[in-house]
Amino acid sequence: MTWLRRWGGYVALTIVFAIACGLLSWWQWSRRVDAVDEIARIEANYDAPPAELTDLLPGLASADEAVEWRPVQLTGEYLVDEQLLVRNRPRNSLPGFEVLVPLRLSDGTVFVVDRGWVPGGSTPEAPESVPAAPEGQVTVVVRLKPGEPEIPGRGAPEGQLATVRLPDVADLVEAPTYTGIYGLLVSEDPAPTESPLPAFKPVEDEGPHLSYALQWIVFGIMAFVGLIWAVRRERKIAAGNAPVTRRDQDADVEDAVLDARGR
Repeated sequence: MTWLRRWGGYVALTIVFAIACGLLSWWQWSRRVDAVDEIARIEANYDAPPAELTDLLPGLASADEAVEWRPVQLTGEYLVDEQLLVRNRPRNSLPGFEVLVPLRLSDGTVFVVDRGWVPGGSTPEAPESVPAAPEGQVTVVVRLKPGEPEIPGRGAPEGQLATVRLPDVADLVEAPTYTGIYGLLVSEDPAPTESPLPAFKPVEDEGPHLSYALQWIVFGIMAFVGLIWAVRRERKIAAGNAPVTRRDQDADVEDAVLDARGR
């Protein structure tokens, strides 16, 4: 009965371990599916011809992931006085900022444009300078990108944002604003003499998630293989059929020495 209780506990622990391995494998698989979907969006959208914004975003709060990276062409006027910096944006290991400038379109709505990246200055609190956005009417091409969520506990000084949370921009400009999607700048016409650095093209790499998923499955199987081996080993020992190991030989030698000394 003691043997059954002990090995019943081992079986339970093995099952729990195998379930944990299965859950971790599924988590890695789901991450791979997300990465594959992202690669498919990049391949389908990144180099597509520019579309009309209203054809892709029927409402101001639209945030369809299917349109991510799709180029659109917009004409309007930058609200240069409402420019914002998004802090803590490294590029090639250098600290810096993303430059957001709201663009008022001809229908009065506002679309947020990320004009690019600028490095930090002598202190990490602000850049030395920010290239000015063109004044007057401008035609821009941007690639669509979903807005970012708020990060609890992370703040920013006046004129800056902790994340590209578009409702915060809408509150500042006090105008009907697209709050689900913003745009990464591709080009401006007229083009300024100096601009922030453009965004990099996303890397099409699904990562090691598939191999990790398979490894967790193997770990779960190995746990049962080890359990079966241990049970068979103990039964052989109980039956006296287990091969003598080095450890067993050492125990026999120790017993012989003690016997010779009269214990």
